[in-house]
Amino acid sequence: MSAERDLTRLLAGMRPELRPGRYVFTTVDGPAPAGLAPVVTVAEPEGLTMVVRQEDADAASLAYDYVAGWITLRVHSALDAVGLTAAVAGALADAGLSCNVVAGFHHDHLFVEHARAEEALGVLTALARRI
Repeated sequence: MSAERDLTRLLAGMRPELRPGRYVFTTVDGPAPAGLAPVVTVAEPEGLTMVVRQEDADAASLAYDYVAGWITLRVHSALDAVGLTAAVAGALADAGLSCNVVAGFHHDHLFVEHARAEEALGVLTALARRI
């Protein structure tokens, strides 16, 4: 299946899915601790940022201050598609929801405040239906 680039089709077909669990952003100097399985990593000059399950961060005594829900947009979006991130972030911003976006090869992943993750899912579902 080829990746989608058309914004209208991307939005209409995004099929947002809230994944179970609570996720946190944390950082370490050097590599990820042994046994930890981050769902996202970003190497920055200040350290390795990781998104991990909250219980895994707690078990590894890693500090964090933001607990997120993980929403996957199930449409296969092209990495060079234009406008999807802006449209999604704009709809969430209009609802007063923060959003941290990570692009995977096949899908876009949104990390939103865990306490409002169901609300965010509703906003995205409504956006898709309006298209």
